[in-house]
Amino acid sequence: MLGDSRGSSGDSVDDIDRAVGELAARGVVFERYEAFDQDAKGIAREAPGPAIAWFKDPAGNIVSVLQPNGT
Repeated sequence: MLGDSRGSSGDSVDDIDRAVGELAARGVVFERYEAFDQDAKGIAREAPGPAIAWFKDPAGNIVSVLQPNGT
């Protein structure tokens, strides 16, 4: 929606487990979505797609951490 300050963005990483672990250690809480099968860390791994996890930034924007090769 135009004018809405919320949005989404993301970062591609080489090792999603390490990235999610480091963020969680800093207090980041990962989102859960019923549409995705997510592991205990909040990472969705649906082959053949990417591995992805989501969290909200302080402004409420959804941010993703994505590992393109999905392993």
